[in-house]
This record gives sequence, structure tokens and C-alpha cells, in this order.
Amino acid sequence: MFLGEYSHLLDAKSRVILPSKFREGLGKAFIITKSLDKCLLVYTREEWEIINEKVSRLPSADKQVRGFLRYFFGGAAFIEPDSQGRFLIPQNLREYAGITKELVSVGVSNRIEIWSREEWSAMDAAAPGEDIAEKMAALGI
Repeated sequence: MFLGEYSHLLDAKSRVILPSKFREGLGKAFIITKSLDKCLLVYTREEWEIINEKVSRLPSADKQVRGFLRYFFGGAAFIEPDSQGRFLIPQNLREYAGITKELVSVGVSNRIEIWSREEWSAMDAAAPGEDIAEKMAALGI
């Protein structure tokens, strides 16, 4: 399980190092892709396989399913950090998320979200309201 919020800077080669607790949970390699929220999602290989299994059962004749699969899998990258735990966020993913220098990594249960500092600050300022609280209550949480 991934928990917590951490601030980082890209180095001169556009690499980042995640907190050691995140690195331990990710293993020697992981997958990074675009989210629907203008951030990046990081999954363990095992979690990625679970997602792949689920989406492989979706109807490929459905145009929206095909579009989602292209978006989610087409934007994904397999990452192997170096011996110091640094890795390069691919340029297309940095551009998508608006990451230029400062970023925030957030543990969200089975995944890690990587946000530009600006996007995270804007999203965090719009804290969940009553609508979310009511939805969570309806789900029994």
C-alpha cells in the first residue's frame, strides 16, 4: 500500500527519485502512464497485470473502450530505475502532466500519483466537499 505526499525536483537530466518507501513497494521495475486527472499514475508490475486482466475482458468493439485503451496503454512506459533509484519520466508524460521542475508524488492505495507542483496545489485547494462525502457514505465508507 502506498501512502503519503512528498515533494521532489527533477534533476538536470529530468530524472526523479521517489521516496524509499515507494521504491521498496514498486520493486525493480514499474509502469507509469497518464491518468484522467492531468497527473501520472505509477503501478507495480503486479498491479498493472491485474488492470490488464480486467480491461482485456472489455468489449473491444466499443469505440469508447478502444479509445480508453489507446490512451491508457499507449501512453504507458516501462521504467527501470538506476542503481540510485532515479528514473526518467518520459518527455511525453512530463508534458501531459505539466511537469517542468517541481513535482509531488502521492501514495494512493495501490498506486502512486505524480503531479506537477502547480496542478497538485490547485487540486489540493479544491478539497473534496459534501458531494464526495455523501458518495463515500453511500458506498459504506
